[in-house]
Amino acid sequence: MKTLNNFKKGIIKENPVLVLVLGTCPTLATSTSIINALGMGVAVTFVLTFSNILISALRKIIPDKVRIPCYIVLIAGLVTAVQMLVKAYLPALDKSLGIYLPLIVVNCIILGRAEMYASKNKVFDSAVDGLGMGIGFTLALFLMASIREVFGNGTFFDMPLPVLTDNKISILTMAPGGFFVFGLLIAAVNKFGKHPAAKKNFGCTGCPHAAACGKDGCEVKKEAEVND
Repeated sequence: MKTLNNFKKGIIKENPVLVLVLGTCPTLATSTSIINALGMGVAVTFVLTFSNILISALRKIIPDKVRIPCYIVLIAGLVTAVQMLVKAYLPALDKSLGIYLPLIVVNCIILGRAEMYASKNKVFDSAVDGLGMGIGFTLALFLMASIREVFGNGTFFDMPLPVLTDNKISILTMAPGGFFVFGLLIAAVNKFGKHPAAKKNFGCTGCPHAAACGKDGCEVKKEAEVND
């Protein structure tokens, strides 16, 4: 159950794009095409998962004072390997992604998970965390790219769609359209994915003014908030 929750949190509860709002630059830049979005998502998922594994495995060896440079070196090595593979076997995708493929090195999602999770947890848990976050990133890009490509280009996976091909909303393929769709998706997640708010726990424990007010002030405040 813990492993499943750890995996699911990156997809829904802590989606890196739509909830944590990380990796905005590649999200906006590569989501004009579904193929580009999936290519970027798979590349980031690969780097994120294996960087988490390596950093978790080496967390007791890497000196704390130089941990960030060490993380970047490991991530850069993985990104270089991915870039070489894409360039060799998928040259069209490599050309489409351009500079955004090598810029995965500085993607804040990857470095953030390395610092916040992989450096503090075991290898298996870190791998699951990286895979969940990567899939969440990929799904967010796919959803955003689907909207922008279908309504902006009138195509789906570069295949022309009847009616929509002749009635394109071209601004959706531009930067303003990207921000518009991005904002709509974040608003939708906040509206429908919000968890119930925790109930307030009234009491004097830990209150620095409890001794001075004799608890009367807390009771008045509690009654006023309940009435509201």
